[in-house]
Amino acid sequence: MGSNLLSIGLSGAKAARTALDVTAQNIANAGTDGYVRRSAGLAEVSATGYHSTINDVSLSGVRVERVVRNADAFRQSEVRRTGSDTARADAEVSGLGNAEAALEQSGVYPAITAFESSLQKLQEDPTDTSLRASVIEATRTMAATFQIASRQLDAVGTSLRFQASDGAAQVNRIAGELARTNLRLARAADASSDQTALLDQRDKLLGDLSQYGDIATSLSADGSVTVTLGSAAAGAPTAPLVSGGNTVAMAMATAPDGTISFTLDGAALSLSGGSMAGQALALGKLDQLKDDLDDLAADIVTTVNAAQANGTARDGSAGAGLLAGSSAATISLVTGDPAKIATAPAGAPAGSRDPANLGALRAALAAASPAGRMDAILFDVSATVSGRTVTRDALTAISDAARTALIAQTGVDLDTEGVNLVRYQQAFQASGRVIQVASTLFDSLLQIR
Repeated sequence: MGSNLLSIGLSGAKAARTALDVTAQNIANAGTDGYVRRSAGLAEVSATGYHSTINDVSLSGVRVERVVRNADAFRQSEVRRTGSDTARADAEVSGLGNAEAALEQSGVYPAITAFESSLQKLQEDPTDTSLRASVIEATRTMAATFQIASRQLDAVGTSLRFQASDGAAQVNRIAGELARTNLRLARAADASSDQTALLDQRDKLLGDLSQYGDIATSLSADGSVTVTLGSAAAGAPTAPLVSGGNTVAMAMATAPDGTISFTLDGAALSLSGGSMAGQALALGKLDQLKDDLDDLAADIVTTVNAAQANGTARDGSAGAGLLAGSSAATISLVTGDPAKIATAPAGAPAGSRDPANLGALRAALAAASPAGRMDAILFDVSATVSGRTVTRDALTAISDAARTALIAQTGVDLDTEGVNLVRYQQAFQASGRVIQVASTLFDSLLQIR
């Protein structure tokens, strides 16, 4: 009996020591990002009885069956999914917000209205040199603001493409880390501290990966993971990004219009979540805004030059083009000579005060409504940003709720761990007391004569 008590006490001491180690590890990593709380899973040790009958079972102590990670695979998947959606919305809002700022800060709309206002003032006295100079400067400013807006939109696009390219590089890096983690998990012993640390690393890498694209995962019995990124075009099967210790490469391509597309192992890839998907959406909207701005600049050039061609300049010469270019980036003032503004109708003498052609120019501009079209462009991007911001805020709330639920399960509660320290310490001391009692009993038995 003494020897049996010794084994029972020894098993209890070992189990309590392991549980204390796990508790101490929880406390030490309470603030570590990605750490999942562990708990020691204890089980009874049973052995066949002395008479060796099948039903004769005597309890023989306790053992640590496994070290349990308090992580729910469903909650982790939900955090990755909602986080991926939030990252997509955040990247899109950021890109569109920069595009909105580029258009507003360039001052295109005020420059257009200032140009139209200068024409209105010139109609009061078509031969006034200062009024004509004011029109020239207003035209020069308008062309310059179009160029500034175009350059700033290009800068926004360059930034978005750089971020997306870096995202693709990060996806390939994380995939490589996951593949190496899979190989180490396949060799790790079950329920070991090494395995639990590797599982924490695996989950953190998956969380990081979901910030760049939408992923689907499949877990194996040994803890290794197979990861699928996005979806293939036309419903074709997608090659796994990570499978065991193997990975395939993701790449980004830039089209002539500045939009981007992705491939995985050479096959077209479609992303519905993650920051790269948001950057691709923002670049698509940016391309539309640039086209709208280019069309507006080209129409202003056409309208102004067409009216100039139908009139006579102050020096009596035939009206010539005042603007050149076919896009926001190329629009420019052709001449800085105020006398070249064709305010009079065709055939009028030099110095004519007849503003008929100037009136025709203003009427043509009123019909083309460049200020109204620029206002519509600004309203379009502003409304888009506002709508996407509402969506992002809603997705953020959903993501935060999912993350809070996961943290409540996987996070370390120092009060609970403090109680566990006392509990397992007392269990260790009790097991030591059992060993002491067993030793005393065994000594007493040996002294019987």
